[in-house]
Amino acid sequence: MAAAVLPLAACGHSNSQSSPSSTAKAGGTNAVKVSMSNSGGKDGCALDTSSVPAGPVTFTVANTNAPGITEMELLRDQRIIGEKENLAPGLDPVSFTVTLNGGSYQVYCPGASTEYQALTVTGQAPAGPTGTVASILSQGTKDYAAYIVSQIGQLNDGVKSLDAAVQSGNVAAAKVAYAKARLFYERSESSVEGFVLPGFAAGDNAGSLDYLIDMRASTPVDAKVGWKGFHAIERDLWQGNVITPGTKLLSTELVSNVGKLNGIVATLQYKPEDLANGASDLIEEVQNTKITGEEEAFSHIDLVDFSGNVEGAQQAYASLRPGLLKIDESLVKQIDQQFQAVLGVLDGYRDPAALGGYRTYTPALRASDAPKLTAVIQPLHQSLSTVAQKVVSAN
Repeated sequence: MAAAVLPLAACGHSNSQSSPSSTAKAGGTNAVKVSMSNSGGKDGCALDTSSVPAGPVTFTVANTNAPGITEMELLRDQRIIGEKENLAPGLDPVSFTVTLNGGSYQVYCPGASTEYQALTVTGQAPAGPTGTVASILSQGTKDYAAYIVSQIGQLNDGVKSLDAAVQSGNVAAAKVAYAKARLFYERSESSVEGFVLPGFAAGDNAGSLDYLIDMRASTPVDAKVGWKGFHAIERDLWQGNVITPGTKLLSTELVSNVGKLNGIVATLQYKPEDLANGASDLIEEVQNTKITGEEEAFSHIDLVDFSGNVEGAQQAYASLRPGLLKIDESLVKQIDQQFQAVLGVLDGYRDPAALGGYRTYTPALRASDAPKLTAVIQPLHQSLSTVAQKVVSAN
């Protein structure tokens, strides 16, 4: 999921005026067609209807000739309900089906001239969360656990695609696959950071999946373990612009370690404060390693990682949001607005021609724009850092 999720107040409106009955199937699944096309040099994203009845809804997404749009998400209350990625122009239409309750939703097509389209689902409005605040927060941890399982599953697929390119010796294809795979780790890293494999002591990098998968160039190398993972491969692809036997070995090891992580995350359980601290940590990661350009020292795709950290933080927050609304509604409004501000600034760096869909974060761009990025990230980090105490107290 390459997502930036804005509050409902930020939604755009579809130009389509189709009636709900035009796509409803009596007693069956309703349908929404999402069309992406380029007209007059602008990439557009349009719905064939602005309203459907509650129940199962199938979204069919087709990209005719819009190179700047590669994904589509269905959003509600900061949460991703469904999505499709890698929507390259000219590919066959793809579909997904979700069961929707009545209310207001958004279809989000990042890179489109109008990125947000409003979708109304008519019929029975969903009941607000019931039960105690603790039970609502507990349900949120289960929702987030499913999100992390999904992301690491896609990371597992992504590193296999990277490995295929590396083993074939195709540097250009490996760079593309590297940028795609990075996003899934960056969305999830607060949940796996510091995880130690069974049989290893804490602090032993030989058993630390975060070290083995994501050790940066700026981190001192453990002489016993060596430099492993994404960034060692990044060094070879960009600094040397060559794939060596050593690169191939690193790629094979990365696939193995992500495979271990993929098996582990299915067993993880979270507490509400884990989600709150994780969201705060991911935004701190943006501040400390993405805005500084430290994360992607060779490829300079730091803005791709930036977007992944922000989305991961937002999904953790979204899982707590129903309970947090009962604890501190004013804080929810504040965080919603701050996420909107961050994502609005980040959208300004989109570049469909660049790896990962964002501008290369060159030293010149970092020098000119780091203060602007820091100014919009810091308030969000400050707000998120207060959430853990609130959910612990309520729990």
